[in-house]
Amino acid sequence: MAPKSSKLIERFRYDLLLGFIVAFYAFMVPYTKVEESFNVQAMHDILYHRQHIDNYDHLEFPGVVPRTFIGALFVSFLASPFVLVINLLHLPKIYGLLAVRIVLGCVVLSTLRFFRIQIRNKFGHQVEAFYIILTAIQFHLLFYATRPLPNILALCAVNMVYGYWLKGSSYAALSCLIFATIIFRCDMLLLLCPLGLEFLVIKSISFWGALKRCTGVALLCIGLTVFIDSILWKKLLWPEFHVFWFNSVLNRSSEWGTHPMHWYFTSALPRSLLAGYPLFLLGVFLDKRVLPSILPVLCFILLYSKLPHKELRFIISSVPMFNLSAAIAANRIYNNRQKTFWKLLYLIMLGLLLISLGCTVITFLASYKNYSSGYALKELHRTGHLSNSDEQWVHIDPFSAMNGISRFCENDFPWRYSKEEDIPLHQLQLKNFTYLVNEHPVIDGFNCLFSISGFSRLRLQIGFPPILLVTEPKVFVHGYSGNMDLLHKNWPGC
Repeated sequence: MAPKSSKLIERFRYDLLLGFIVAFYAFMVPYTKVEESFNVQAMHDILYHRQHIDNYDHLEFPGVVPRTFIGALFVSFLASPFVLVINLLHLPKIYGLLAVRIVLGCVVLSTLRFFRIQIRNKFGHQVEAFYIILTAIQFHLLFYATRPLPNILALCAVNMVYGYWLKGSSYAALSCLIFATIIFRCDMLLLLCPLGLEFLVIKSISFWGALKRCTGVALLCIGLTVFIDSILWKKLLWPEFHVFWFNSVLNRSSEWGTHPMHWYFTSALPRSLLAGYPLFLLGVFLDKRVLPSILPVLCFILLYSKLPHKELRFIISSVPMFNLSAAIAANRIYNNRQKTFWKLLYLIMLGLLLISLGCTVITFLASYKNYSSGYALKELHRTGHLSNSDEQWVHIDPFSAMNGISRFCENDFPWRYSKEEDIPLHQLQLKNFTYLVNEHPVIDGFNCLFSISGFSRLRLQIGFPPILLVTEPKVFVHGYSGNMDLLHKNWPGC
């Protein structure tokens, strides 16, 4: 048994390492933000409301653009046995959120494993080892791996694309990328075009063969998403076409902020790759096999840079391929470390890896403090239960709903919740709310019971530690001033 178990550990040691990091991030920061809200609420509704579509959250709060249910259905199906056990044990629904997030993380890591195996087959075990080291000390890829963003669902397919690409299965790579483009993220078209062009140039595919294959896959994917999403949205719908029209044709995404064209190269990639950023640039020059793999991904980012609204998560799918180039450079430096010039590069690389690890720790601590309303609602559930059996209504304002609270955070009777929007502050006292979770510290008719602080900024100082995380009150929990049972409790105040 011992040799078998040791072989098993040796075979999956990299997966266990990445899996531990992913699970650590999920358990330490269980709450979600507005970018994840559609898929989080969809998974909740699929698991808890099931066929009762009229109770689904998206019908009341549809969001700016519709999204597909396919990813949420797939993850919910895999997580349903765990959620069944959670329900049988009468555990809070927050454990259901952890279940779907861990399942999603496993899906992401399984596709990353497929890519990693192709790296090992083509570049060797040492490059594979450096690939894991770089991935492990980077924050964003593994932190996002359990977050049900459309970008992460697309990342699963893109990892398969990279794997098939290295394997030489060009048609399979294109098929996976079409699937990701049509169903999860229409912006993957910006990767599909340069990748398909490269395949044509190197003659790994034929034009007519690719046209027939891609057309067939595209029609199947369109049929799948239209069929499923039209049922759940209760109207004829292809979600990603609406997203494409909103973002690219109408260019409405810029209403959520803009960045200069160079932002991905000067901010997003350095933060997501850390030490991998200079190493990936070096890898292009050290190994002639790297450039053909990097070029379509670089074109993807260059094309994406034309859109004024930019976020790091939009290009998260480029990180695995850039890490491959960085791992090749790290391996070359390591193998030549005995030579004078390379020894200097080796010492610089070790320093960069340590700095990257430090940056990841700091970023994690900041993220831990970035979901204030989730912690506020948890504390309210712990301390705010009143002795009478009446319903206790909690109003959650838009800011709080966007910064940590989802349906998974809700408890059963006597707790009841409202996310009704556009209520003027002075009219909240006219409603039947027992508690408010709100971004405002003072509201007429309510007493501020306690506040939860969140991350504000970093501050440099002389001494240890050299970097401090500065927090400030972000979310305030208020109680109705006319409820004597509530006021008689011992609250910390604001």
